[in-house]
Amino acid sequence: AQPLYVKVALSVVDPEGAEKNLETELPGWDFDKVRKDARQAWNQYLSKIDITTSDKEDKTIFYTALYHTGISPNLFSDADGRYLGMDLEVHQGDTVNPVYTVFSLWDTYRAAHPLYTLVQPERVPDFINSMLAIYEQQGRLPVWHLYGSDTNEMIGIQSVPVIADAILKNMKGFNYE
Repeated sequence: AQPLYVKVALSVVDPEGAEKNLETELPGWDFDKVRKDARQAWNQYLSKIDITTSDKEDKTIFYTALYHTGISPNLFSDADGRYLGMDLEVHQGDTVNPVYTVFSLWDTYRAAHPLYTLVQPERVPDFINSMLAIYEQQGRLPVWHLYGSDTNEMIGIQSVPVIADAILKNMKGFNYE
């Protein structure tokens, strides 16, 4: 039997965006290389915090939780920088500063976002700039941003303490004003 190889790419903008994303993110057909690269990237991320315990279950719980902090917020802009805005219009961002989505802020502003400033400081300005773009498009900061829309499912604006925390930690790369 011959192996069947399938590649999938997504874009919230258009099929051409998905095709460009695929060409950019996964140009070849070397499955073993993709698996090796993914394992290496996750091991690098998970090794940012080293815990010492003899309890294997505690260690599994900790690293599973840390893994979850690496899968959200999600990259929302295409490889060419385009993304679907809150106004349902296609916006042209840049390729250096990607746009993110899935800001479950009610659930994450207390611990996950402060942790991001420690283990993913390079992504925090992009998270905040994404929130500021949402502000520009809908007239307020996100409540619970989900794939180009705000679910408005929670009370309050928890993006405020996320931004304030980054400012207090003197993080650069976004407009403090």
